[in-house]
Amino acid sequence: MQALYHLTIPNSPMADCEAVAQDVHLLQQVVPGRVVRLYPVSRPGTRIPRALWGFQHLLAIRRAERFVDFHHIFNPDPFPFPVLRFLRKPVVYSVVGGIRQQHLAMALRLAQLVQMIVVSTATDAERLRCWGIDRVHYVLPAVETSRFSYVPLAADAPPVLLAGSAPWTIEQFVSKGVDALLTAAQRRRDLRLIFLWRGVLFDEMMRRVRQRHLEQRVQVLNERVDVNAVLSVATAAVVLADRSDIVKAHPHSLLESLAAGRPVLVSRAVPMSEWVEQSGLGLVIEKVEADAILDAVDQLRDHPWRWHPSKLQDAVRFRKEQFVESYKILYTSLTGN
Repeated sequence: MQALYHLTIPNSPMADCEAVAQDVHLLQQVVPGRVVRLYPVSRPGTRIPRALWGFQHLLAIRRAERFVDFHHIFNPDPFPFPVLRFLRKPVVYSVVGGIRQQHLAMALRLAQLVQMIVVSTATDAERLRCWGIDRVHYVLPAVETSRFSYVPLAADAPPVLLAGSAPWTIEQFVSKGVDALLTAAQRRRDLRLIFLWRGVLFDEMMRRVRQRHLEQRVQVLNERVDVNAVLSVATAAVVLADRSDIVKAHPHSLLESLAAGRPVLVSRAVPMSEWVEQSGLGLVIEKVEADAILDAVDQLRDHPWRWHPSKLQDAVRFRKEQFVESYKILYTSLTGN
């Protein structure tokens, strides 16, 4: 089999550090195929309507279809890109964010354009089926748990939050809670923040850190790092979002935190929050605001016994082998290969 993998995020200096790109790399090891970026410009931030994304590559895609068996598109929400109407080979569409009630109309249109919609939570799969969409495949995320191990923190260690899912645009400094985290650090002088960055908007981030005089307590890691080593000094990992379509349903940084025996802080809008709340894996933050973050930090300090490391590690049963095999079965069912 051969595939064309389509991403709707722009390229970046450290694109291989982005979670969706890592998923595609795993799949390429069993089903080869090149990556096509439907995003219309080379840098994050564009006024080109999403309805036009992908048309810049349509002729090349149509030529490539002679040599591939299917298309696999990764996008945060179930947006029915018009370019899909012009594809001749089967289309698998992974919704890497979450499915919400407001997605009903677009999901119904999408279902008419693709052969299979893939989601990563059982709740999302059930919601689509309730809408009458039967071609739904549920795939658990992949995480390399063997790379992570628990390192105890000193009893008097100050609170340290590790923040992943860095923003792609200026607007996401607000919607992904970066500004709220910085404000929280301003208000609580013992709070330290570590941000995992990926080369986009780094200068803007550092400007905001300096503007708040937080250079001594905020670290921005704009390079490839050993995440397990970083987690060894963190109290918890945090991913914030004010809606479900700007981060993955299961952010890699949170899964890795659990694999390292650290609890997680996650916004209610992120689909993973339901599992975190039900399984006692951390705290759900209702609003992307400094006050809510500081309240969660207080709970981490006052009730550390609630999150036993072995319980957190045992909860992460996702394996890359299962992830790849599930997709391989799906690909075979669609292509017969």
